[in-house]
Amino acid sequence: MEYSNLKGRILLEMENLITQSCPKQKVTIDYESLHIAILQNHYNATEVSIDYHRRRVEMDILMDDQNYDPKTVNLYMPTIHANFWFRNLRDFLKSCIDYDSRSLAFYASLLRSYSNKDMPIMLA
Repeated sequence: MEYSNLKGRILLEMENLITQSCPKQKVTIDYESLHIAILQNHYNATEVSIDYHRRRVEMDILMDDQNYDPKTVNLYMPTIHANFWFRNLRDFLKSCIDYDSRSLAFYASLLRSYSNKDMPIMLA
């Protein structure tokens, strides 16, 4: 019971942080790095760039994890280039939230790092 409550709190705080990070004006560098981290985690992507004005996200998505070996230098990883258009950034980022254990641990570390920057995060 305690674990499901913690899972719910992490997901709720991530949604709150995403809502906070999507203002009507220019997005700060800290929030842009948050958006990139969420997209990299969800799509298993590298080289993510966001064009907020044109509402575009460009990234290279890793096609196969089997070629990855952390013990060696990876000179070639098969990727596919993707160019997404989004209507609403907040909804797009919220759709990228995953519910598996690895993602929840990643989100908890993101929340911890953004709460350390004295950004107002609402704790339940």
